[in-house]
Formats: sequence, C-alpha cells, structure tokens
Amino acid sequence: MTDATRPGAAPTLPVIFIVATIVIEAMGIGLILPVMPSLLREIQGADLAQAAIWGGVLSSSYALMQFLFSPTIGNLSDRFGRRPVLLLSMAVIFVDYIVMALAGSLWLLLVGRIVAGIAAATMSTANAFMADISDPAKKAQNFGLISAAFGAGFVLGPATGGLLAEWGPRAPFWAAAILSGANLAFGLIVLPETLRRPRAFEWRRANPLGGLRAIGKLPGLGALMVVWFFYQVANWVYPAVWAYFTQSAFGWDEAMVGLSLAAYGISMVVVQGVLIRWIVPRLGERRTLAWFLPYNAVILVMVAFVPHGWLMLLLTPLSALGAIVAPALQGLASRIADDDQQGELQGVLASITAVAAIISPLLMTRLFSVATEGERHFPGAPFLAACALMAVSWTLFRRARPADAAVGQEGPDPAALGASSGSGRARNDRPT
Repeated sequence: MTDATRPGAAPTLPVIFIVATIVIEAMGIGLILPVMPSLLREIQGADLAQAAIWGGVLSSSYALMQFLFSPTIGNLSDRFGRRPVLLLSMAVIFVDYIVMALAGSLWLLLVGRIVAGIAAATMSTANAFMADISDPAKKAQNFGLISAAFGAGFVLGPATGGLLAEWGPRAPFWAAAILSGANLAFGLIVLPETLRRPRAFEWRRANPLGGLRAIGKLPGLGALMVVWFFYQVANWVYPAVWAYFTQSAFGWDEAMVGLSLAAYGISMVVVQGVLIRWIVPRLGERRTLAWFLPYNAVILVMVAFVPHGWLMLLLTPLSALGAIVAPALQGLASRIADDDQQGELQGVLASITAVAAIISPLLMTRLFSVATEGERHFPGAPFLAACALMAVSWTLFRRARPADAAVGQEGPDPAALGASSGSGRARNDRPT
C-alpha cells in the first residue's frame, strides 16, 4: 500500500485528482446555465419561451440520471474498484463535452445531458475513495474536502460559463472538455486502487427506490419528508429559470447571468458555512423553520415583481439567506432518527431532493414559457408558483407538530418518541 492509499495519510496527488473531479462535475451543473438560452435558440431557431421548455427537459434529464445511477455506480465501485469507475467516468465526461460542443440538434444535446448525468453520478465513489484512505479521525475532514470541492464547482461553473460566453455559447463546453481531458490524464498517472475487499454486485442493493421506501421505517418523519419535498421543488426555481428570467426581465447577457449565479452561490456558502452557526443555535431548528419558510415565500414574491436588475442583485444575498432552511430541517429530522438510522435518513433526503430536481425544472420552465409567450410578459410567474409551494411547505410544517411533537428546541422528548416506536428505549438515557 502506498502513502497515498494508507489510512490517515495526508492528502496527496490522488486526493487532488478526486477534488478536481468533483469540481469539474459540479461545474457541469452550472456551466451551461448562462449559455443555455442562447445555445437552444441557436439550435432550435426558437424564442426564449420555447427555449426555456427544452432547458427544463435538459435539466430534469440530468437530475433523473443522477437519481437512477448514483447507487448503481457506487455499487459498481465496490465490485470493480474505485480507479476504473472514476477514470471511466472522467473519460465519458470528456467525450460528452465535445459532443455537446458540436451538437447541431436538440436530440443530440439531450443525449449529451443524459450521458453527463450518468457519468457525473460518482459522488458516492469519491466518498468511498476518501473512506478507503482515511482513518476514523480524519474521515470527516476528508469528506469535507469533497463538499468544499462541490461548492467551489457550483460557484465556478456559472461564472466561467458566463465569461466564456463572449466567444459563443459553445465555448464553455470546449473549456470543460479541456479540463476533463487534463484531469483524466492526471488521474491515469497518479490514481491508485484503494478497494481491498471487492464484493459481488447485486441489483437489489443498487436500487434507488430503496431509500424512498425507508421513509416508512423512520417513525414520525413522514410529515417532515413531505415538507422537505415541497421546499426543494420550490427552491429549485432559481437554477431552473434564472437564466431565462433575468434575460427576459432585465436584458442581462450571459456574463451577467453567470456572475449573478456565482454571487448567489457565494452567498449560500456564507449562509451555510458561517451564519448558520450563529442563527440556529439561538433560534433552534423548529423556530428557524417557522421563521424562514415564510421568509422564503416573501422573498420569492419580491423576486417575481422586482422591476430593476440592480434591485435583483441586492435581493440575491437576501434570497440566499433562506437556504438556512435545508440544514435546519435536516437537523430537526436527525433528532428523531436513531443513531443507526442517520445514514438511512440522509439517503432518503438525497433521494427526495433528486426527485424535486427532476420535477421543478419541467414545471417552472413550462410556467415561464406560458407567461412570456406572445403578448404576455410576466417572467416572474414561476417565482409566484414557487411561493405557493413554499407556503404549502410552511403550512405542512406547522401541522406536522403531532408527528414530530417529540422534538423541542433543546432536543427530543424520549417518552413521546417511545410512545410511537421502540426507538424511545435507546433515547431514555440521553440528556435533553
């Protein structure tokens, strides 16, 4: 075993490859957002409203492939190893970006996004690689590297796409192909195999619906999962229609769209990395949700009717502040689940998020098209729909108290949980 693969070893060249892979894959989500309206109009010869519909189809197909293939690819890496799965994924992404850069039809572009969604479903394999090379004391730090890499890619993607759009809507794809090819060559040289005990591949363990079925195994969490679903569908309005909305409402070009998306991403990093450490401990998860779910609804109404681009920029950090809902809801749910159910819970939340990422782009881009077609011009319509969904989420949360009444501001009530399941016995010794 080399230094690079020994548990506890300091991050070295293989870890740099893993981080670069996650950055490139995350960039792929946001890289095309600023240029997608122009690219679709160039290929389709249609107006912005029609381009938005196809943009929703492309976004949803990418999310659907990630939902379907993430567990499959993770299981393949347990059978055949981390190295071949990661390198093959990067090779496919490299070729796929070239195909999309040359695509002359909508169907070829759609196939490109489907293939990209499958190939980019390697987060589980990257985490498995980190687990292979880390001792228990270092795992959290190394997993943090992957989260940071994803965040960096999500910020860099829109900014890079917007800036490169000056050379045409296909330039970001060529840049991504170059990055992917360089990273593939780097990985071929430095990436070792870290899997020590392969196991047989079983389709039943690679089934993405297994996580959704687990909801029924977590007493008291059903209502919170529904709240999570409506919140996610509402919140996905931003990546789904932002490029179309800002071009239609304010006349922004691709560079401005990319920079605004990057500003939103940076604001979210500040909120979830800094402000959450101050807000949630003072309010508690329940009060945070009770305040910030309606706060999000108000912000969405303001976005729908904002008259000027500069006002929209001022609203960007305020809208990002609403992202505090997700970790607060995760924290509240994790109080109900037992210690040996935490991974199962996070898998359920991830699955629901993926479903929301499939539904929301289709819904929101269709609303945008209807609201801006012909003589109609109300590009903010999707944000009003998102406001209604956010209000549903808040209403369901307020009504969910009987289901999760065991959870207070300071911690769960063991007796209440024990009344609904046998898990209460495991909690009776825990301080509240």
